[in-house]
Amino acid sequence: MGGGVPRCMPEIVVALTGASGAQYCVRLIEALVEYGWSVRLIVTSTGAINLDLECSMTPSDLASMEGVTLEDNGNLAAKSASGSARFDAYVVCPASGTTIGKIAAGISDNLATRSALVAMKERRKLIIVPREAPYSTPHLKAMFNLSEWGAVILPASPGFYNSPERIDDLVDFVVARILDQLEVDHTIGKRWTGDEVPTED
Repeated sequence: MGGGVPRCMPEIVVALTGASGAQYCVRLIEALVEYGWSVRLIVTSTGAINLDLECSMTPSDLASMEGVTLEDNGNLAAKSASGSARFDAYVVCPASGTTIGKIAAGISDNLATRSALVAMKERRKLIIVPREAPYSTPHLKAMFNLSEWGAVILPASPGFYNSPERIDDLVDFVVARILDQLEVDHTIGKRWTGDEVPTED
């Protein structure tokens, strides 16, 4: 029996694109690393602007965490650009309308969009995290199509039933939902138990 070297940890591709909400991506990567995932990070040019504006970080800062590899968004020969390369999931967080539109149209003009199309054709988990309000009709139609094709559309819309006290609590709410979709056994945030609302006897 021939064989390669077995992977010792799950591997994920994460793209930070040009929508506001870079904090979600930063926290997601922190959590993935904490729970033993290897991360290949793609940051678009507009994503880098938002990362600096919202988090005072550079892509290299974000990739300095152990287990994180920074990819060149212009490199269409990178690992995640090929279906024969193995990775477990792909998350676009946050996902700009432009990126969503390109993925839905099958346009793979950079590594972020190409990796998404690879995930789709290989039937891997693809999670799209839009952060926009309101949504334009073209982007709504694009998300509808992506959902029909198997992608998970997970808007960065935190809940308030757990009485958040800090911005970090709101960020954690969304990150926890992403981790749930990845089937990560985590302890981030509070889960609904069914006992929160008193019932009458």
